[in-house]
Amino acid sequence: MRDKMPIFAGALLLLAALASMTLFTVDQRQFAVVFQLGEVKEVIDKPGLNFKWPMIQNVRYFDRRILTMDTPEPERFITAEKKNVLVDHFVKWRIVDPQLYYVSVAGDEARARIRLLQTVNAGLREEFGRRTVHDVVSGARDKIMEDMRTRADLDARKIGVQILDVRLKRVDLPLEVSESVYRRMEAERKRVANELRSEGGAIAEKIRADADRQREVIIAEAYREAQQIKGAGDAKATATYAQAYGQNAEFYSFYRSLEAYRESFATKNDVMVVDPSSEFFRFMKDSGGGKKN
Repeated sequence: MRDKMPIFAGALLLLAALASMTLFTVDQRQFAVVFQLGEVKEVIDKPGLNFKWPMIQNVRYFDRRILTMDTPEPERFITAEKKNVLVDHFVKWRIVDPQLYYVSVAGDEARARIRLLQTVNAGLREEFGRRTVHDVVSGARDKIMEDMRTRADLDARKIGVQILDVRLKRVDLPLEVSESVYRRMEAERKRVANELRSEGGAIAEKIRADADRQREVIIAEAYREAQQIKGAGDAKATATYAQAYGQNAEFYSFYRSLEAYRESFATKNDVMVVDPSSEFFRFMKDSGGGKKN
């Protein structure tokens, strides 16, 4: 029994070695390409356990997930205005045809990235050359990216790759161009501000003139109304005085004399030089108001 144990263990090792040489697994995140004597025999895109012939077949795996290609340094492009812009962008891509991908770039991801970067840069250079700085910064940015993605995808399909998205992370102007643009923008903003101030000043003057006119009109109307009320009051007072005078003329004369006395001798320091026999002192001399008994 002890003599059979090494033989049994050796058989298990042989079976394990044969299994490792003939069986392989495919992950859901991968493509598996089976080669037979250096040529592509089969492409497996479904996960699971698979069989291969030992010694004459081998397997290579390729990532089927979405990959990102990011530019290490901003690229310099020239716009339709002959101005340089620094562009930082990234590309989302994935392998869709593993066999064509292997034939085109030998399955080398670095070579595929170089090819895609050349395609995208050439397309961006052409797109930027047909547009102004304003267009590439804000005006037609989305349109540029969609056109660029479509064109880059057509070329990428030739190597078994799909371009999912092309995006600009940043578009900057070189320092010398930025200063020129900022000065022009500042001058433009000042011009607009001066126009707005002028328009505001004109409107303010119009409002003030209208307010002054309304003020004069209101004051004139108020004065006219006040004079009318005053005239009506004076007329009513005159009529009242006349009516009172007509009822008792002697009392009215006496009352007016008292009013005159009070106004004439308002303080102790008042001095009046008048003939004692004048009419002014008539009611002082005669309590009867000048009547003879």
